[in-house]
Amino acid sequence: MGVLIPATGGADTGRRVLAASCIAAMSTQLAALPDGPVLLNSYLVETGPDQTDFDLTQANAAYVYDNALAGLAFLAAGHRDSAQRIGQALAIAQDHDRFYHDGRLRNAYQAGAMAVPAKLPGFWDKRANRWAEDPYQVGSQTGPIAWAMLLWAALGLDAPANRAGDWLDDQLRTTIGYYGGFYGFEPNPLKLTWQSTEQNTDLYAVFRKLGRAEDAAHAGSFVTAMFDPTTGRFNAGTAPDGERNTMLAADAGIWPELAGLAPAGGARRAIEQLRRGAGIGFSDASGSIWLEGTAFAALALTMTRRGAALANVFFGTCARNISPQGYVFATVAPMLSTGLTVGPSLVNAQAPLAFNYYRRPALSTTAWTALAGMGVNTLG
Repeated sequence: MGVLIPATGGADTGRRVLAASCIAAMSTQLAALPDGPVLLNSYLVETGPDQTDFDLTQANAAYVYDNALAGLAFLAAGHRDSAQRIGQALAIAQDHDRFYHDGRLRNAYQAGAMAVPAKLPGFWDKRANRWAEDPYQVGSQTGPIAWAMLLWAALGLDAPANRAGDWLDDQLRTTIGYYGGFYGFEPNPLKLTWQSTEQNTDLYAVFRKLGRAEDAAHAGSFVTAMFDPTTGRFNAGTAPDGERNTMLAADAGIWPELAGLAPAGGARRAIEQLRRGAGIGFSDASGSIWLEGTAFAALALTMTRRGAALANVFFGTCARNISPQGYVFATVAPMLSTGLTVGPSLVNAQAPLAFNYYRRPALSTTAWTALAGMGVNTLG
């Protein structure tokens, strides 16, 4: 399935049509849920004979980042009530965790109506014959929390946003910037002492919106320190030992310019190096197109000189990769490697799980496509 972009009216009309179709698809999914505060499934998974382990573990997962993006897209499209339902669900989750009472959010919750206490995603592990939870989903990372804060700030819900910001300051602030978060299960999740350029960019953006100038400067200082003038691009961040991670990642390469932290042209250089034909990869370890990154790259290109032609190519790729449900797929190929792992292994002598994307209809991709089509920069 694809979106029919009008032959007349120009590129702007085509982008608006694409954005409207994404908002309509998310609205359809939202309308299928009970009234009140809700979270949307992050992936529309396979449930039949083609179901994979990915489908099993993602079947009821509503990631905070994805839902915050969807809320911001709804708000940009004038659907404030829809955005409010998601923002309220995240605020309830913050207030009614099954264990924590300190202002953090988990990385994911169960999709659907928000419960009290907030339900976490999980799945039946047939091999172990038990209900299982995913250590990433139940953890708390800086980036997803920052995006929830961006949605709350946009809705005028400053109290939960600042409460989350206070928790980040208390638990994850370091000498320069903020650590990655926590991974694994209560009561003693593993503290992640790596640092992410992307996540600190998110924090810079939201702390500015909340008027927390010192916190914004603290996060921003890490981002600017990650710029490598010899290559003209941002490193992805640092490892736990403080060594630079020199990987080129799409979000780390592009988002600093959206947030006003990068020299002019930095995003375009990252896009050129990550380009895989009619789109971009997640990182320089990706061999094919990541459609979420292709969408926000299109947004960045529309904001730069001489970027319009390539932006149109990228918008066209998103439009050709729309699922029967109306969501944009996560990838063009069946699977995409990111070059990252989901998290550290919690089992001795067991390798960490590779972080890959799969060709499934994805909420985050759909929301970014909507935002890009509307020309809305939520980080600026």
